[in-house]
Amino acid sequence: MPLTLATPRLRVRVPPAPPAKRVVDLVGAVILLALFTPPLALAAGLLYVTQGGRAFVREPAAGLAGRPFRTWRLRTEDAGRPGAALERCALDSAPQLLNVLRGEMSLVGPRPGPRTDRPDRLLVRPGMTGLWQVSARSDLPWEEMALLDRHYVENHWLGMDLAILAQTPRAAYRHRQA
Repeated sequence: MPLTLATPRLRVRVPPAPPAKRVVDLVGAVILLALFTPPLALAAGLLYVTQGGRAFVREPAAGLAGRPFRTWRLRTEDAGRPGAALERCALDSAPQLLNVLRGEMSLVGPRPGPRTDRPDRLLVRPGMTGLWQVSARSDLPWEEMALLDRHYVENHWLGMDLAILAQTPRAAYRHRQA
């Protein structure tokens, strides 16, 4: 049954996520964790040695239906050149694969935001990548990112998720070149 969000200014009807989406999330997260564990371990060690203290942080976010959770990330703030390099290659977000395994996030969906964020985003699980990330990364104005997120929320289906996943490496590479 589709979820519906109704506010005085907004009415959004959301198709239910197919069960195959969770299977893709689990299989994809396991494969990606296997691939990213060596570079993550290296990056975490580098951050620990150069910055002192912990290499990972947990940031508050709102998930499906506004449920609060904490996203995993590599600690890149105040990390200077190593932190900038990790952000450029998008490795700083790779620990969020743990959130995907826990069911708090999906591989594809709107990026996680605070609880006070736009309510239409709370109708689906937040994702590690999404429509606006593969469209133009952070080069879009906030209003256009919001429209792309809303389009995803209202129209998501497994084929769209697979297309976004296929485009994500190229988008990350394009961002790295900028």
